[in-house]
Amino acid sequence: MGSSISPRQLVLALDHPESFARDDFLRGPANTAALTLIDRWPDWPDRIVALVGPEGSGKSHLAAIWAQTAGARVLAANLLTVIDPPSALATGALVIEDLEPDVLDEHALFHLINLAREERAYVLLTSRAAVAGFPLMIRDLASRLRALPSIALAAPDDALLRSLIVKLATDRQLTVDEALVNYIVNRIERSFAGARAAVARLDQEAMRQHRPVTRTLAAEIFRDQNA
Repeated sequence: MGSSISPRQLVLALDHPESFARDDFLRGPANTAALTLIDRWPDWPDRIVALVGPEGSGKSHLAAIWAQTAGARVLAANLLTVIDPPSALATGALVIEDLEPDVLDEHALFHLINLAREERAYVLLTSRAAVAGFPLMIRDLASRLRALPSIALAAPDDALLRSLIVKLATDRQLTVDEALVNYIVNRIERSFAGARAAVARLDQEAMRQHRPVTRTLAAEIFRDQNA
């Protein structure tokens, strides 16, 4: 039997790339401290620092900006056990993305941090949770993480949330007006993840129904959600 998957369904399954260029970073009160840290490199309070914030808050974008500036390599935290630490630190700068305590290999991270200190390399850690509070078995690692300067990215204010919705729509080649953006902001979870989910849903419904992205369509989708 032939596949019943249509070209439209295939399109919906594809991710839409976002620009991680410095000029495309949306600055607001929620992320000013973090952006300032990235911009002031190498004048950091420590050679190893952490960026902490919820999903979609801009950690990866900031890490990409810094990696471009510092010539840093970028490593997913779940690959710590399969990389060669000297090679990872070969450029003198490294991003370790998505540190999570429940899947963290403590020995691998401890070894890499110690090597980075020995080689005076710069390391940027990103995590959803405060690294100082990780429940760890290796006490020396816990002590090192508690001592790291940590910058938190907060929830977005209304202005930043509106700008994010416009950017996400632009990334998907969607045209949105001010009335539509305001309507969405007042009816979604007030978070970066909520904005991303809302724009993705609008795009998918518009494609599925062969309709433009309008306030009317948004009303049909989000009418049951609280302001």
